[in-house]
Amino acid sequence: MAICPEGHDSADEEYCDVCGALLAGAPSAPAVRPDADQLDDCPDCGAPRGGRFCESCGYDFVLGGGSRTSAPSTPSTPSTAASAWVAVIAADRGHYEMMIAQGGPDAARVAFPPYCPERRVPLAGPEVRIGRRSKSRALAPEIDLAGPPEDPGVSHLHAVLLAQPDGTWELVDPGSANGTLLNGKLVEHNALLPLGDGDRIHVGAWTSITVRKG
Repeated sequence: MAICPEGHDSADEEYCDVCGALLAGAPSAPAVRPDADQLDDCPDCGAPRGGRFCESCGYDFVLGGGSRTSAPSTPSTPSTAASAWVAVIAADRGHYEMMIAQGGPDAARVAFPPYCPERRVPLAGPEVRIGRRSKSRALAPEIDLAGPPEDPGVSHLHAVLLAQPDGTWELVDPGSANGTLLNGKLVEHNALLPLGDGDRIHVGAWTSITVRKG
């Protein structure tokens, strides 16, 4: 164990491994690394040497690399499990004709809307409700089909899209009066069904909701 001029105990016999000072009896010429011409300047960044560690980049002149402190970590950008999803809402003539063909007491009074522009609703938050707004029930679904034009076959709370931890979505019909179709198949009440890119949900008399990823 050597003692440097500053009184530090040093395991290194040439330079103090605390302050980097040259120890008595050590050769005055700087040590040479195999990959550097000299150690007067930092071989990593070229800054002048002022002690054991480079004041610019933290290079360790004694051990030949590294730094006296860990480099500050760069916060990583959280990765999303999936791209953003969107619901594309439109009027579907084929679904309307199928529903009217099934009959019902109000079938003759329900007309296909002459104008129903396509809408896009981003899927966000823990859930996205599908239905018709109701002031008396204090209900304002994220996908509001109260119109205009209003789809009379849609319940106030018809179906719900539920966000999953992996970034995907699932569909549940909590008990709508006229039922929900997923890709043409009737959804059982309170059954959770996973959704994929391009899946089509049909509710009411004519409404089609296509879920898109990205």
